[in-house]
Amino acid sequence: MPRIEFTRRFTKSYGDLPKAIQQKVQKAIALLAKDPRHPSLQAKPIQGAKGIYEARVDINHRLTYERLPGDILHLRALGDQDDTLKNP
Repeated sequence: MPRIEFTRRFTKSYGDLPKAIQQKVQKAIALLAKDPRHPSLQAKPIQGAKGIYEARVDINHRLTYERLPGDILHLRALGDQDDTLKNP
């Protein structure tokens, strides 16, 4: 099971979200930690951002992460789909 690390940017974005979305983020992170290929995450590489992946939180929200050596998932960005994918 991968270890999860958070950037300050991710943590701040998480704190700015409504509680209902925060619960969805927690669920997505739990799935990511258990199985990064879980179908509901729809995880895939971001085009033009080498080594960075996106995962689905819900229809409007995404999180981005990097896979680091040592089985670490480094969570980078979180928020509205368009904004998050513009600056992953």
